[in-house]
Amino acid sequence: MKFLSLHCDYINFKPLKKALRKIKELSDEEKKEKEIKDALVIMIAVEKSDTDIKLVVDKLVENIKEIAKQVHAKNIVLYPYAHLSSNLSSPEIAVNVLENAKKSLEKNFLVVKAPFGYYKEFELKVKGHPLSELSREIKINETKNNYNPRQLLKEISKLRLDTSKLKENDHRIIGQQMDLFSFSETAPGMVFWHNNGLIIRNELIKLWREAHKNSGYQEISTPQILDEKLWKISGHWEKFKENLFLTDYDKRQFAIKPMNCPGGMLVYKNKPKSYKDFPLKVGELGVVHRQELSGVLGGLFRVIQFTQDDAHIFCTEKQIEAELINVINLIDKFYKIFNLPYRVELSTRPKKKIGSDKIWDKAEAVLEKVLKKKKINFKINKGDGAFYGPKIDFHITDSLGREWQCGTLQLDFAMPERFELEYTTKENKRKRPTVLHRTIYGSLERFIGVLIEHTKGRLPTWLAPIQVRVLSFTNRNDNYAKKISEKIKKEIPNLRIEQDLNQTTVSAKVKDAEIMKIPYIVVVGDKEEKEENLAVRTKGNKKIEKFSVEEFVEKIKKEIEERV
Repeated sequence: MKFLSLHCDYINFKPLKKALRKIKELSDEEKKEKEIKDALVIMIAVEKSDTDIKLVVDKLVENIKEIAKQVHAKNIVLYPYAHLSSNLSSPEIAVNVLENAKKSLEKNFLVVKAPFGYYKEFELKVKGHPLSELSREIKINETKNNYNPRQLLKEISKLRLDTSKLKENDHRIIGQQMDLFSFSETAPGMVFWHNNGLIIRNELIKLWREAHKNSGYQEISTPQILDEKLWKISGHWEKFKENLFLTDYDKRQFAIKPMNCPGGMLVYKNKPKSYKDFPLKVGELGVVHRQELSGVLGGLFRVIQFTQDDAHIFCTEKQIEAELINVINLIDKFYKIFNLPYRVELSTRPKKKIGSDKIWDKAEAVLEKVLKKKKINFKINKGDGAFYGPKIDFHITDSLGREWQCGTLQLDFAMPERFELEYTTKENKRKRPTVLHRTIYGSLERFIGVLIEHTKGRLPTWLAPIQVRVLSFTNRNDNYAKKISEKIKKEIPNLRIEQDLNQTTVSAKVKDAEIMKIPYIVVVGDKEEKEENLAVRTKGNKKIEKFSVEEFVEKIKKEIEERV
């Protein structure tokens, strides 16, 4: 069985028509639209291996009770959702599992079950706290199949992306066309970066490193596998254990890190700190892993392995306001580079929190004061803060009008306490530092996916995998095309420039370059060779512009250096 739990402000659903003939007709009452507020929605796919109904139901109920306790949910919605699995059980078994789960849960909760075997429309709003979205898998009977290498290779080769239901601007289609990345079921939810895609990734990292170095950040790197003791101290063991990848070594249990924060706390503790060290800004481009069900994975947007551009700022209470402003300015600077508008939310204390109301009052007041001081319009997102402190979230808007929460800025009371972080004050006393957590890209993979769809693959020149391609009109012009390429490359040594000297038509060469979304397509023929200039097709514009080599070099240089 696979299920996805969503802690929601509300869910509305309404049955439309039968999807399965054998399912009994609903009553008039059952056909009505239903709305359940403050609900824990459990989207369930019952699988072929779920033959022991009692055991499956017991495990499912146990999991739901555990999650409901953590998020303080009183209302449960059981929602059949076949899309989570391609290995579904018979309808009879699925109905049996859902009915028995409902009966068991009704002893402790108000339970609503969406009808099985019906097409339904639904609308829901998921809360934003760390436990609002959890995916889990319940395994009862596991069978082992033995394959020889040839059979295994045959199975792997069958796994291809189905593009039939994807839109033209979907980043997965553009990613294939531009040869950026691929996925394989041998590593579900993990990206295979091709050379072109890795160029984009590395350019974004280069920008990140430059900006952070200029802003006074140190960069660190922490291990990916850490002892379970660390995750118990941080609180992730209690709250995220089901989403952790676990492994045993030398009679000890380890977890692959789902977040970078605990490692950063250990780096801080490695050496005594003084108020003179503050503000201490430490950044990490850390690779993290979180277990997800295959049914909720979606290209670069939702993955199992991703890179978080975390940073932790250790400071005194007096420095909080200034550092918050510095982070807001840095985030604003980044999003302007990509022409990404954004809106801001201030997320306040959740029901399940640590620390006194007095501390929360103070923290929320500081964040609100900073936003007002910066004259930023913001929305209060009540109850959606992290359990350890309030936060400011940045929601970028892409060219399709979709919103993506990427940047976040969190005020943390828990980590300094849990890890017993200290610094020496001016008066030579020991005191806890304040910690600000923040990301800008959020997930580097998801940010790349957003950029690809936002620009429809036409990335700015500095970010494009191939920046210039020179095409020869006929083979008579091959030598001139080579000469021009070498001259441009000499002026801009790091330019990603290619030549297409294939014996095909110019229109075929241009079409191929357009599929690759190359910003500048340079065509040289007899006329260009005679006049010693270039015919340039710029960023998908069909109009051809004439440039001297010097003018073209100057234009490209400026775009790359200024990142425009």
